Amino acid sequence: MVIGRGNTHFQKKVLTSVQILKTVFKNLRTVIYKVADLATAKEWYINITGRHPYFDQPFYVGFDINGCELGLDPDMSGAVPGNQSVAYWAVDSVADVLKIWSENGADIVQPRTNVGGDIHVAVVKDPFGNHIGIIEGA
Repeated sequence: MVIGRGNTHFQKKVLTSVQILKTVFKNLRTVIYKVADLATAKEWYINITGRHPYFDQPFYVGFDINGCELGLDPDMSGAVPGNQSVAYWAVDSVADVLKIWSENGADIVQPRTNVGGDIHVAVVKDPFGNHIGIIEGA
């Protein structure tokens, strides 16, 4: 089946039940906001959340908001107003999800990346232009 909008088309692939189980979102885990001024952003989020970061490094600041991560990332590469945040869905296997999603029309924006310990993330762009983050091990 071909699904598309305008000039965007992709071939819908029939997934097996095993593939579906491996790609199901477990829960919304993390949202990361791109910020040009990490120190100012950190203070602003401390003020509005009433919480201090549990992780505070020059490359990333993380807040635990009732079990979900609010992250601040000072790497502004590729960020333009309007696309400065990515929500990350927890999955069992980033590698498996990337394979299946790319076979179904998603483009890999950020390949599977180790961000510390057993935690891996990736970002894909769906056929409609949305960036979707996936995370395992968190």
